[in-house]
Amino acid sequence: MRTSARAAVVGTCLVGLSLASTTAQATPGGPGVRGRVLAQRTVGDTDYVLREITIPPGQATGWHYHDGTLYAFVKQGTLSHFDASCASDGVYKKGSFLKEPSGADHVHIGENRGATDVVLDVLYVLPHGSPFSQDAPSPGCELP
Repeated sequence: MRTSARAAVVGTCLVGLSLASTTAQATPGGPGVRGRVLAQRTVGDTDYVLREITIPPGQATGWHYHDGTLYAFVKQGTLSHFDASCASDGVYKKGSFLKEPSGADHVHIGENRGATDVVLDVLYVLPHGSPFSQDAPSPGCELP
């Protein structure tokens, strides 16, 4: 999907969400990794949650997976993303979009290897009542 089409899809989803702001628990990760809910809505058996995630320099999200699909936009910094084989599956700079598929077979970690905070806007599309993420053990490989 082209970047402009992705932006339109994410933008359309975001417009449909309620804009009530609340604070939420951060995704497991290094010191200072934090998240805050910007908007959320449940439609049928699906939760749509927009969160802002901040990852300080030198920190990571921790190994995890999601019960639903995530769509992220990099607002600031550069996110280095790795799969369970410790292979890089993307380096996402400011203005980039990424998609994280659902399921325990999609364990991953996001790292900030830069000098400024990584700030992400993330749209979670989750089965109703699911946590933002599920912790996963380290696969025991070394990240490049």
